[in-house]
Amino acid sequence: MAEQSCLVTNDWICGEYLRSRSQELADATVQHIGITVVSVLIGLAVAFPLALLARRGPRFAGPVLGLTTVLYTVPSLAMFSLLLPVFGLSAALVVTGLVLYSLTILVRNILAGLAAVPQEAKDAARGMGYGPGRLLWEVELPLALPAVMAGLRIATVSTVALTTVGSLVGKGGLGNLIEDALPSFFKAQVLAASVLCVVLAVVADLLLLGLQRLLTPWTRISGAAKAAPAKTDAGPPAPATVKAG
Repeated sequence: MAEQSCLVTNDWICGEYLRSRSQELADATVQHIGITVVSVLIGLAVAFPLALLARRGPRFAGPVLGLTTVLYTVPSLAMFSLLLPVFGLSAALVVTGLVLYSLTILVRNILAGLAAVPQEAKDAARGMGYGPGRLLWEVELPLALPAVMAGLRIATVSTVALTTVGSLVGKGGLGNLIEDALPSFFKAQVLAASVLCVVLAVVADLLLLGLQRLLTPWTRISGAAKAAPAKTDAGPPAPATVKAG
């Protein structure tokens, strides 16, 4: 008796599905990546001025941090419903929702990075004639990069996962495949789309980690210096003396 196709038996792992639906998987992956990248970049562009506003004092920090936190707690279904009259059933609806969700992570990490810049570094820059703008771009922001990049990595991985929710309006990338497969519980499609989401998140995190190491070489130097054993200038040990009997 001929062996049945894995599509017919509805197996979790099915090479035939991957071969026959490769273009569908590729299109969904490209859409997923596009929505994620655009959302994170816009979120970073919005979060930076908000963080600069928040660090001007408690009068601004409270409303900015409070608003971004409240936005993060809004359920995705409610968020998309509120944005639907403005953007309609479009990719802009999903991107806007993802941008709003990313703000609480990005704003807080940018603030933490700027707050961690040593005061002596800022005082030295001011003593060299640096104005506020030059001080921010040439001293504070480079020193804040480790914290900023850490926030960017978290926001990116989170956005990769949240993009699947866009399947509610047909703009969810790999989430569209998962939603389409659920009514019939098409196992191979659910597994393939889910695994691709995880792979995208891991690859994005590794790429951003590599970018962080490239942009902050001094962190590797300082880490190596701390790990290196301390050298002493002591000479060879003194020869043992024999006590006369």
